[in-house]
This record gives sequence, C-alpha cells and structure tokens, in this order.
Amino acid sequence: MAMQVSEPASAIAGPVGGGDDAAIIAESLADPERFAVLYDRYAGQLYRYAGRRLGHADAEDMVAATFLAAFRARSRFDTARLDARPWLFGILTKELAKQHRKERARLRAIARACTEASDAGHAEAVADDVTAWAARQQLAKALAVLAPADRSVLLLIAWCDLTYEEVAQALAIPIGTVRSRLNRARRKVRDALEGSDPTKETEMP
Repeated sequence: MAMQVSEPASAIAGPVGGGDDAAIIAESLADPERFAVLYDRYAGQLYRYAGRRLGHADAEDMVAATFLAAFRARSRFDTARLDARPWLFGILTKELAKQHRKERARLRAIARACTEASDAGHAEAVADDVTAWAARQQLAKALAVLAPADRSVLLLIAWCDLTYEEVAQALAIPIGTVRSRLNRARRKVRDALEGSDPTKETEMP
C-alpha cells in the first residue's frame, strides 16, 4: 500500500499554451511570463520527487528554489534539447544536495521507526499497513548508506523514469559514470535487502 505524495493545486494546473520546452524558454527571454508554462508542465513531477526524497514539508520550497534557479539560468539552456525535464531535475538535484544531511537523517529516522498497528479498522488493512511500513523502513535503511551521488542516480532512474542519457544530461556527467553509479547503488540496495530492489514499488511516507 504505497502512500501518495499530495500535490498543491498550483503544481498540478494544466499547461498554459503550447510549444516544445526549448521554444518556450527562448520565448521567455523576451516575455518572462512564458516561463510559467514550464512550471505548469513539470512542477507536479518535481514536487512528487522532492517529497519522496526530503518529505512533504520541504518539497514545495525545493520546487520553488528549482524554478527560481532555472528562470535565472534560462539564457544558458541548450535549445538544441527540446525537453527541459532533465535540466529541471538536474537543478532540483543540486537543491536536494544542499539538504543531504537532512535527507540522510530522515531516512535513518524512517528506518528506526517502530511500526505500531492501529486498533481501528479491519485486521487485513492493519496487516497491509504494517507490511507497507516494513518495506519503507527497509528501503530507507538501504538508501541511507548510499553516497549522495549514487542515491541521486538510482532515484532519478527508479522514481523519475529518466533514461541513462537524460540522467547524464541532468547531472552533467558521462553516461559511463551514470552506469557505474547505478550499478554500485543497486548492488548495495540488493545486498542490504537480501536480493530485492524495491525502489520502484516502495514510497517514502
């Protein structure tokens, strides 16, 4: 039973206008309000990812900081790339890196948390909740021991469905580095969880 990250209404509004991302960014140089189209398109995805990594309370601030940094850097965006999503996730990753101690502390707290079954509800629902909490605790414990750079590569692929090429673009690293970090992270997660890798199926609370 995966817990869903709720999104603010502003983060899930429909797209304003059309055009590919590169064209919108180019247009925003003369008309800054055009940049809002990218917010409407991608804020929900960024919010969900930030919420899963750092917690709901800080996700909105992370997304706001990401779009502010992106807006200020928009003149340097490579307009040969039509999709701005890897660029935005790369900026968000930098913002999250500033909070790496907070993220690690959160993961450790989840891993240590005691699962307490509620007296209310049906026994089957309580059992499902206990199972879900146990999975989250195990995943949190495994993620906490990863180096921040390895954790980012793993979760950008597992939770954001970015390709290796898009992760390389987002983090400004060679694709070979993406592969090596991903392999190392997956190996450590599997070792910690005795062969399983629940990064896709299990969400942080």
